[in-house]
Amino acid sequence: MTWRTGTVTARGRTWHGARELTVHLDQPLPGPEARTEVRALAYTSLLADPDVGHRLALNVSALARGLGTGGYALAVAPLDTTTLPADPPPGPGHLVKARYTPLQALVLGVDEQESPHHPALQDADDLAQLPVVVADLHSALPAIVAGARHAATLTGRPAPRIAYVMTDGGALPAAFSRTIATLREHDWLTATITVGQAFGGDHEAVTVHTGLLAARHVVAADLVIVAQGPGNLGTGTRWGFSGVAAGEALNATATLHGRPVASLRVSGADARDRHLGISHHSLTAYGRVALAGADVPLAVPTPDVENLPGWGPDLTHRIRRQARTLPARHQLVEIPADHDLLTALRASPAPLSTMGRGLDDDPAAFVTAAVAGIHAQRNP
Repeated sequence: MTWRTGTVTARGRTWHGARELTVHLDQPLPGPEARTEVRALAYTSLLADPDVGHRLALNVSALARGLGTGGYALAVAPLDTTTLPADPPPGPGHLVKARYTPLQALVLGVDEQESPHHPALQDADDLAQLPVVVADLHSALPAIVAGARHAATLTGRPAPRIAYVMTDGGALPAAFSRTIATLREHDWLTATITVGQAFGGDHEAVTVHTGLLAARHVVAADLVIVAQGPGNLGTGTRWGFSGVAAGEALNATATLHGRPVASLRVSGADARDRHLGISHHSLTAYGRVALAGADVPLAVPTPDVENLPGWGPDLTHRIRRQARTLPARHQLVEIPADHDLLTALRASPAPLSTMGRGLDDDPAAFVTAAVAGIHAQRNP
């Protein structure tokens, strides 16, 4: 870790579980810029809510290396004992998330014995064909939700109750995601369930399996989306990427008798050939890791959509060719994608952004995620 100490000079935006800060560092960041003013993030459930003048210890490792989703220094602890957070109220809960790190947190698991939901989950073993959309990147989340809501509108159904099961391949704190906070604020998400080492959702669960079961038996969701938190670890190798877990999530869904839907990671703007068209992340996770069959929705763009910058017939043909390399246990499902779907995507209260690109920069990425939501909602 690269450590710094500093003083809060301004408080910025806040959302559930987090606060942005401006901090003046006592010692500049390493490197040629040698900055002393940084944007920092404090998790208010762990560190209370720092005020101007408070002194903090900060982890600036990602900033020092030019890495990290969001570009934050992370507040680790107050340096003045008069500003220590109050002790949490006594209560049940012995699930330890971020285990045996200095910031481990004890939470009440939805599936543990002290939980009021334990009786409902103790012997739960069946999703009863609940549709579960699995995606690689966190950025797919608002697009999938927008697609599902669009499909509900077209069929005259009420908006679906959507649960998001956040895995621990990216950011561990759910509070890091402004997307989650915004979708919850606008009632586009009914609940977030953080599983594995991830924490801070409306419900905590030990595994993807109990997270899925909680989505059905506790949240009463009509549709579930499984994806990692913000951020994505990739090494440019066949197997060294956090999205491998997407294949395991399809297996978990099938094991529990859900209806797995595999959302493809697609791009028409990524300069890296391994991510152009269908990313090798999807081809590996769904082609090699997922042993159970899934529906794989493919967008069939109308001419006005296909001719958008960043798309084009060549990309459509590449995607079709790549999709046909997936094993026969998967079912390719063609879903029309027209201008009305673009309008639905633009209505998302959470901004659409993947790898720094928005809907107008890389429309195929978001449209492909959205048609997975459409298919899941049309066939509950």
